[in-house]
Amino acid sequence: MKLNSKIFLGGILAASVIGTASANPVIDVYAGASLGAGGSSIYYSSQHKNYSSQSFGGVFGIDIPLLRVEAEYNHLTNDDFSTNDAMLNAYFKMFSTMIHPYAGVGVGSIFGGTYEKGAVKQDIKTSVAYQGMLGLTFDILAIPLKFDVEGRVLYAPNFIEAANSKPDFMQYDARLKLRYIF
Repeated sequence: MKLNSKIFLGGILAASVIGTASANPVIDVYAGASLGAGGSSIYYSSQHKNYSSQSFGGVFGIDIPLLRVEAEYNHLTNDDFSTNDAMLNAYFKMFSTMIHPYAGVGVGSIFGGTYEKGAVKQDIKTSVAYQGMLGLTFDILAIPLKFDVEGRVLYAPNFIEAANSKPDFMQYDARLKLRYIF
């Protein structure tokens, strides 16, 4: 083997080792916090009531190239009630460079809290909950942070025991989420 061939093969080997060492990992583990504002509705058998509402939460998850899976906790409040939710979410990401659109679904439950309407005060029972999300992820260069902007809808059937009905609950909000990549 000639000297030029050895140098060429050595260069290819060095480039592959250096390239592999500097590549981003395929799996990102993250933790984050979210803040949301929007509205909520309580649906009785013949009527519904609308509220403005807020949400505060935390997330922990795993991000791979086209899929993100996370566990999420939120505290939801409005004028008449306060409750919590715990969800397991899956996000399907579109490939792009700096801004990543995504769609997601989640399943979990709402639990704890109270519903107060005038003199009536009821405990919110544990109920299954479902949600759908659409959003954008923005990568922040040179630091391990990602910023999500999303819209979401959460639905929980029969979340309280009312006198003659079992009302359903729907929360819809715009949410900001900041995620730290470990």
